[in-house]
Amino acid sequence: MSDTAPKTPVWKAIAAALRVDLAEGRYAPGDKLPTEAALAERFGVNRHTVRHGISALVDEGLVRTRRGAGAFVAATPTDYAIGKRVRFHENLIAAGRRPEKRVIHLEERAASDGEAFALNIAPGDRVCVYQGLSLSDGQPIALFESLFPLSRVNGIFEAFKETSSVTDALAICGIADFARASTRLTAVRAEATQALHLQVHEGDPLLRSSSVNVDDTKTAIEYGRTYFAGDRVTLTIET
Repeated sequence: MSDTAPKTPVWKAIAAALRVDLAEGRYAPGDKLPTEAALAERFGVNRHTVRHGISALVDEGLVRTRRGAGAFVAATPTDYAIGKRVRFHENLIAAGRRPEKRVIHLEERAASDGEAFALNIAPGDRVCVYQGLSLSDGQPIALFESLFPLSRVNGIFEAFKETSSVTDALAICGIADFARASTRLTAVRAEATQALHLQVHEGDPLLRSSSVNVDDTKTAIEYGRTYFAGDRVTLTIET
């Protein structure tokens, strides 16, 4: 009988080597790892073996893969406060992150029954719909849709052509301040289009926030639905 110790599977050795790279700071959070081809050349193995090693790091939460983009070092979740005053830019700056918003779609249309109920308007009343993507240090963290009743927020559609900030757009319309009246949090699975924008896999966990903001007269001026990437944001409830 041979007393030779069992050999470590090659994919485990690759995962261990990459784990050391991460621990020593060779790759920072958010950095893209070398391609499978480059890692296969480095370790002298085929790409399938490399993929197996990377999958182990994904399972450990150390690495995240994006469809068609490659493998990335998992970033520390962004702290995001939810309270009476929720301001995207202020929240991220307070967390030491760089905030960014991208407009995906802007339109005027009739409110559905559910939207009208949330905003306390009549079904079919006209609303401005603002759909966008929120990013933290360049990484997408949330997909949002905000609806504003045009009868109460006159000029909001034109305001969003000047700024991507909800706070600034409302200020242009003469609403200097607003507050959160209600927030409802629900766990959901990412649909195909949501996964594409958030750079996650279809079916990955998302946290949906449904909220209503009111002006200083307690009148509803915004109904919002936000889908947070579940592993990129830590929500803090402020009282």
